[in-house]
Amino acid sequence: MTTTRPTAPAAAPEADPGSARQIDPPEHRFADELTFLAAADTGARPPGWRLTPRAVVTFIAGSGGALLDGPGGKRVIEPKFVGERALVERCVVTLAGERGLLLVGEPGTAKSMLSELLAAAICGTSALAVQGTAGTTEDQLRYGWNYALLLAQGPSPESLVASPILTAMTTGAVARVEEITRCLPEVQDALVSIMSERRISVPELAGQDGAVGYAVPGFCLIATANLRDRGVSEMSAALKRRFNFEVVPPIADLDAEVALVTRQARASVERGGAAFEVDEAVLETLVTAFRDLRNGISAEGWEVERPSSVMSTAEAVAVAASIGLSAAYLPGPDPLSLLPGHLLGVVRKDDPADAERLLAYWDGALRRRAEAGGRMWRQLWEHRDVLRD
Repeated sequence: MTTTRPTAPAAAPEADPGSARQIDPPEHRFADELTFLAAADTGARPPGWRLTPRAVVTFIAGSGGALLDGPGGKRVIEPKFVGERALVERCVVTLAGERGLLLVGEPGTAKSMLSELLAAAICGTSALAVQGTAGTTEDQLRYGWNYALLLAQGPSPESLVASPILTAMTTGAVARVEEITRCLPEVQDALVSIMSERRISVPELAGQDGAVGYAVPGFCLIATANLRDRGVSEMSAALKRRFNFEVVPPIADLDAEVALVTRQARASVERGGAAFEVDEAVLETLVTAFRDLRNGISAEGWEVERPSSVMSTAEAVAVAASIGLSAAYLPGPDPLSLLPGHLLGVVRKDDPADAERLLAYWDGALRRRAEAGGRMWRQLWEHRDVLRD
């Protein structure tokens, strides 16, 4: 049976491949900073690293507003990951010691982004990644075959298809495994020997070049796992021992979370070709509601029933971007009036009963704020009926 590939609409304009990406990987988006830091810090580097450990931390956590001297002048390095600098430092030290790094936490806490930033800074690419799913196979962690070449000439180095992990091992780069606990246990166990022996054997190539792929200096592995995920496969004790665990918590500071949500929502809307024109007060109200529901307690200390759905920063960014797109393309309603409907959509993802918990939040903490005179909260209270739809 033959298949036809879909073609682009005739009217679609040609785009430069470098400008057609919706999201650039960090090694491209921050290429100037990486080049600057590589030249500015000439200190000791672990074998195979493009930056010093100190420069990797600075690239991810920022220079704290300080101007750094470099060959081309001075510049400030802005933080890209909102979190404790000490967490980033521990991650960097783990990788410098060639230990496996496992980033765990609630969904939406930027674990994947942190792993990408680490890989981009250390080896210059974040692309050597395997996405863990229930359908991930051992071949995707080790190697596979080009079956046309395999049938034509038998097992050979040319017909071998290296996995991202094997490629990282033999080139001294950082490999990433996303959602490792979603892989089946027997697939996870393929990593045990890889991380302890630092080589991958290819029995089919016995006696030929490439029969064993050895890890060269610079190779390390970063994995991520969600603490709350259905269908999770427990990691074996043997595999756990080969990782240093680091918990990536939700953002603790309200102002920092508002700034992050604003920045990422604006970028999302602007990629869609529109101007982001949502008032900061609306975004602060949105983030505050998410934090109340996520923490189970308001900033005032009032108890809030937590929904089972994940009220993550990533979800807050998605809601803020949706409100921004509505304001840009479908002007009319007050952006704040859109918040209840979007919140309802978020909490209904896992458990329909969470809609009642959201209504209880409206009748509890939100109502008390409205009665205390908060203008934004009074307006939100007036849209309570949306939650009854």
